[in-house]
Amino acid sequence: MKTPSSQPSYKSRTKIGSHSGSRDGDNPNKASRRATSDLANLGFKATDDDSGLTVLGKQLEEAIAKIRALYDPASPDHLERIESMLADLAPVEQAIMATPARTLAGLGVKARHAAYVISEHWNAPIDQIDWDARAVRSLIEAVCDVASIPFSFEANSKEAK
Repeated sequence: MKTPSSQPSYKSRTKIGSHSGSRDGDNPNKASRRATSDLANLGFKATDDDSGLTVLGKQLEEAIAKIRALYDPASPDHLERIESMLADLAPVEQAIMATPARTLAGLGVKARHAAYVISEHWNAPIDQIDWDARAVRSLIEAVCDVASIPFSFEANSKEAK
């Protein structure tokens, strides 16, 4: 099990290279931010509320329910259909990531999306996962708890009991 070390390891994880080469000068993240904010403007303009982010959260929830409903190992083409739906979901996920949260509800949408993306952090009891996964899982659960939303999409799927 990975435990916290006395040496901070965040420095190596926070470096993000520029996908645009040297045209952005001293700020390698400038082009990346510009491209991501363009995604947020696809369907709506940012406002002081998170109505756009909330709509994206509902779209994410509906798409995940449809994807889970497609899972049928007896069907020879279920994986191809799931992959197609996942490709259709990508712009929604990118917009969620690119849209700043301005309210607790918006922050909840972003936390719930993060829980979906890194769902493997819930495959084992929290005391049996590595330190980094434990920290992320605890943060996501706390944000969802404060926002009064479930962190998991399981409650919305047909497999939930």
